[in-house]
Amino acid sequence: MVERRDIGSWIEGPASVTRTDADAWPGKRIGRPEHGVGSVARFGRRLVAVVVDWVLALLVSNAFLDGNPWGTLAVFGAAQVVLVGTLGFSIGHGLLGLRVERLDTGWAGPRRAALRTLLLCLAVPAVVWDRDQRGLHDRAAGTVLVRR
Repeated sequence: MVERRDIGSWIEGPASVTRTDADAWPGKRIGRPEHGVGSVARFGRRLVAVVVDWVLALLVSNAFLDGNPWGTLAVFGAAQVVLVGTLGFSIGHGLLGLRVERLDTGWAGPRRAALRTLLLCLAVPAVVWDRDQRGLHDRAAGTVLVRR
């Protein structure tokens, strides 16, 4: 099915665009709703969540590791593995109403959390997305960051 919608930007004004069902909204191809619980987390929430987690890691690193950059990364990674692997979300995710799930909506678990975190700490996989707004770190781990 093809849907026509008027979308645009503040610069260009409204524009008529044709979209297919396959790219109607992030997450549709993987069976996620467009809005609400279980929908794919959008960029703004993801960004704020990772900034919150990084600032907390920086505070711990400054307090106990003299602000060592590698120490900050280690604290960030350890927090991600432990919290996402056990609770399904980090502190930043929790504050913004997000959680990490497997594609079949189950708990991510420690192994997926560890793989996801390792790739997240490399940064590049996290900034390369697919049409469902899943970074390469999520694709490799078989996970998706969703609203809860």
